[in-house]
Amino acid sequence: MKKIAIIPAYNEAGNIEKTVNDILQNAPEFDYVIINDHSGDNTLEICRKNGFHVIDLPVNLGIGGGVQTGYMYAYENGYDYAVQFDGDGQHNASYLEAMAQQMEEEKLDMLIGSRYITKEGFQSTGLRRLGIHYFTGLIKIMTGKKITDPTSGMRMVNRKVMKQFAENYPKDYPEPESVVTLLKQKAEVSELSVIMKEREEGVSSISSPFKAVYYMIKVSIAIVIAAL
Repeated sequence: MKKIAIIPAYNEAGNIEKTVNDILQNAPEFDYVIINDHSGDNTLEICRKNGFHVIDLPVNLGIGGGVQTGYMYAYENGYDYAVQFDGDGQHNASYLEAMAQQMEEEKLDMLIGSRYITKEGFQSTGLRRLGIHYFTGLIKIMTGKKITDPTSGMRMVNRKVMKQFAENYPKDYPEPESVVTLLKQKAEVSELSVIMKEREEGVSSISSPFKAVYYMIKVSIAIVIAAL
């Protein structure tokens, strides 16, 4: 099985080296590709200096466009499994092989790394946890399926979903919306308990009260539309 980690990166100069090294050391069966989303810092220079595999986008596409670029690359290069592995250093590569095994054994279309099954490791802020619980409830209402960590960026997909996401993927805060789309298609979606780390450097894309409110409203509408 050919497996690849898609690493979306926007202004992750302080985190990108340890993210790639984590994969190299703890998931050597996985290839990787960094999608540099027109970073304003020296993320690209660090990637080139270290000889990392990187696709440099000429304009900023946002998280959705960056990840979709990775899915296009993975599908066109014949990979069987692709996993989103964020460039902020929060994900743990030691879980990647277990995710691939579960994907194969259970014939899954998507497997999500969840922080909230055993509730170990970094659990995010209280306000964000409240938002995540809200989305869990909304998705359960709209699809009948409980997803404990619908905003998790650590998600592995098979080749069928890879092709779908390469052709059509939400552009803005895509994780909850894309999960709902798959569930409404009767895809096999499951979760695996993982431990994530706290971001050490840089800032989240949802770093202000205005962005948080926009995120909640936008994603809620997107979930309902995707479900209907």
